[in-house]
Amino acid sequence: MMDYAPFWRTLQKSKETTYTLNKKYHISNGTLDRLRRNEPITTTTIHDLCKILKCDINDIVVYVPDEEE
Repeated sequence: MMDYAPFWRTLQKSKETTYTLNKKYHISNGTLDRLRRNEPITTTTIHDLCKILKCDINDIVVYVPDEEE
């Protein structure tokens, strides 16, 4: 499972907000909802978030193995 908890911590430390991500950088509300629910997003979106927040991919997402794995 992909866990986006690091994204929310990184966002909180940055000068950006979900509002600026949506209005200034055109990150859709649907994408923000997917991040909230740990649902898949594209690598292009991860790239854009890293660029906007000036961070590494590990500051956006971590892989957490499912119990079945």
